[in-house]
Amino acid sequence: MTYTEVEAWLLDLQSYYKVGKVAYHPGLVGIEKLCQALGNPHKQFRSVHVAGTNGKGSSSHMLASVLQEAGHKTGLYTSPHLKSFTERIRVNGQPIGEESIVDFVERYKRTIEEIKPSFFEVTVAMAFDYFARQRVDIAVIEVGLGGRLDSTNIISPEVSLITNIGLDHTDLLGDTLEVIAGEKAGIIKPDTPVIIGESHPETEDVFKQIARKQEAPIFFADQMHKDSHYELDLKGDYQQKNLSGVLEVIQQLREISWIIPEAAVEKGLSAVVENTGLKGRWQKLSESPLTISDTGHNKEGVELLMQQLKSLTYDQLYLILGFVNDKKIDDILALLPEGAQLVFCRSSQQRALSLEDLKSKAEQAGLEADYIPDVNQALEIVRKKAGRNDLIFVGGSTFVVAELNEL
Repeated sequence: MTYTEVEAWLLDLQSYYKVGKVAYHPGLVGIEKLCQALGNPHKQFRSVHVAGTNGKGSSSHMLASVLQEAGHKTGLYTSPHLKSFTERIRVNGQPIGEESIVDFVERYKRTIEEIKPSFFEVTVAMAFDYFARQRVDIAVIEVGLGGRLDSTNIISPEVSLITNIGLDHTDLLGDTLEVIAGEKAGIIKPDTPVIIGESHPETEDVFKQIARKQEAPIFFADQMHKDSHYELDLKGDYQQKNLSGVLEVIQQLREISWIIPEAAVEKGLSAVVENTGLKGRWQKLSESPLTISDTGHNKEGVELLMQQLKSLTYDQLYLILGFVNDKKIDDILALLPEGAQLVFCRSSQQRALSLEDLKSKAEQAGLEADYIPDVNQALEIVRKKAGRNDLIFVGGSTFVVAELNEL
């Protein structure tokens, strides 16, 4: 098989990302069967497990960057990808090679067709197999959705991190912070340290109770790391919220004898993009007019982004936004700054909210906007209108950002 054929075969399994919750099949039976057929590769390396509503991707990349700088051969598994499937699986920042993906599918295609796992289960198993074959010292594994029933939850990590809890994917995870926290807390393992990045009165007891049941030491990082002298190359203000959890994970790894010098922490945090290839987090696309993109896509994430945009100096703000159809768009539209010129677009994904539905919701919210289907065309048109001192922001959906040619 060629890589093009393999990628098409893999993406044909990608039903959840195409159509949403109707194709979501939570549980560990499929991944356990698949990994057993592969020789249980997840038991052949050590790991850190990262969950949370927002910030889990950035935190995972930060941790991988620091561990690389400390001299540890480091795997990194994240999802979804933005430009290439290979972004999901990295070792020391280098994405898995196309030939390794072809080799995996050719070795296990018949097994996959017999077991019939989901796309996500296949990608998780592929990552575990690759990390085992590459003999990584440690791998940072990002949860896909939730935690308790997520396919990544068959690992036995050195440390677990839950960045924060917000009301996202409520149709799948529950409609209260307490219930969602219970799902995320499903990654807490017996006698394994767990770090909570952001404490919250509605979720703190949930985490404490589950940690107590698992006899797992629990640490609330935002109560322990209030001031930081570290310089981050990730410039979104929200990264400071992620930093406390990352620092406490590093501390807990040190406590169990991992060697992570302070110099590696400083260098790793200042070179996350260079070391790991992270894209789409407060990423500057151009200087004049200043154009920024970010994948923040739920209420909590958009709220933080809008706060940072308001703190900048500009003559006119342009927002180019698109959304998926399973978000609470009314809540997000209410966060958009007054005076911003709005352009709504739509990604090519089936899950994308149609411009007709978006227009209806925007008009109900009293918002005036232009509607341009393609994000790149929208950006081109806005740049022709914008002055040198204006600010352009592109976001609202990971899929919209992924389709930017300049990313």
